[in-house]
Amino acid sequence: MRISGGLVFDGENGFVEKDVCITKERLTESAADEEILDAKGRYVIPGLIDLHFHGCVGHDFCDGTQESIREMAAYELKNGVTSINPATMTLGEERLTGIMEAAAAYRAAGHTEGAELVGINMEGPFISMEKRGAQNPDYIRRPDAELFYRLQKASGGMIRLCALAPEVPGAMEFIDACAADTVISVAHTTADYDTAKEAFERGARQVTHLYNAMPPFSHRAPGVIGAAFDSGCRVELICDGIHSHPAVIRATFRLFGRERIIMISDSMEATGMPDGEYSLGGLAVVVKGSLATLAEGGAIAGSATNLMDCLRYAVNKAGIPLEDAVLCASANPARALGLFGDYGSIEPGKYADLVILNRDLEIEKVIKKGKIVKA
Repeated sequence: MRISGGLVFDGENGFVEKDVCITKERLTESAADEEILDAKGRYVIPGLIDLHFHGCVGHDFCDGTQESIREMAAYELKNGVTSINPATMTLGEERLTGIMEAAAAYRAAGHTEGAELVGINMEGPFISMEKRGAQNPDYIRRPDAELFYRLQKASGGMIRLCALAPEVPGAMEFIDACAADTVISVAHTTADYDTAKEAFERGARQVTHLYNAMPPFSHRAPGVIGAAFDSGCRVELICDGIHSHPAVIRATFRLFGRERIIMISDSMEATGMPDGEYSLGGLAVVVKGSLATLAEGGAIAGSATNLMDCLRYAVNKAGIPLEDAVLCASANPARALGLFGDYGSIEPGKYADLVILNRDLEIEKVIKKGKIVKA
C-alpha cells in the first residue's frame, strides 16, 4: 500500500508532504503492491499510545477479564489509539493477580481486532494515604519488591510502569530493587523536593499525571514538580480540560519541553458512555460531561475523555502546535515504554500503525499493522 500526498508527521521537521509505503505489517521504503490511498491535504500521524488509562465504554482494566480488555481495545482503536498500556488501581494482591493473569491470557490469545495490549501500568498500591485521590485506602501498603515480582510473573512480564510515593517507608529500597525491570513513576505523593530528587537519582524515571495528587509547585517548595524539572525525567499530562487549565498546559510545555511530556487520558469506564454513576477501583464515581468525581468527597476520579480528544483539546483550546501534541501522544510514550524501536513514529521498519486526520483533526482512517481498520 502507498499512502499518497499526505502531510506526514516527522518528529524532527513537523509535517512533510510525502508518500508512506507499507508492506504487510511494516513501514517500508517502497510499496510491494499497487494499492494507493489518497491522503492529499490530510495529516498522517503515528497511532497514539495511551500508557495511562483505566477503562472506557463501561469496562475497566480492573474487571480482570479478557472481555473487558477486548472491548476497551476496540474502542481505543476506533479513536486512533493503536497501542494501550492500561492501569490497575490500588487493590489487594489476590485481585491484582487476577488482573495480571487476565492480561497475560489476553496477550497469549493473540487478539488482533483492537488496539494492541503492549504493557501494564501498575498504579498502586505503593502510594501515599494523604494523596490517594480516587484510590481505595483499604489496600494502600508499603512498597514491596517481592509483591511486585509476584505480580510481574503473573502478568508474563508486562508491567512496564509502577507508581510509587517516594516518601513512604521502603520506597527508596524498592527503587533500588526494581528500577532495572520497570519504569518507576512518582505518583500520589506528599514528597518534598529533596525526597523526590533522591528518588530520581536512584532510578525513578517518570511522574504520574503531573500536578494531580502531589504538592503544588511553589517558589519556596518546588516539590515533585521542581525535582522532575531538574532531573530530566518525563512527566505525564492530562489535557482533558478538567485536570489542567489551558494556561498550565502551555506553561508545562515551556517548562519541560515537548520531548519530556507524555500525553495521557487517565480515562475511566465512563469514557464513551452517557453521564451517570460508574465505578473506579470499587469506588462510586459520578460523571457529568468530561468531569468524573468520587460520589463521596468529590475528588476528581480520572477522566471521561479518550487520548485523541485530549490531543484535540491541547491543540484547539490550549494552543499547542499539532506536531508537539502528536509527539507527546506517540513517540514519547513509546520511548517511555521501551517500544520506540517498533512503535511511535513513521519510519521504515516500524509497525504501520497510522491515523489519517482531516484539517479539523477528525479521524478519517485508522491503520493498524498495515490494515485499514476504520474507514
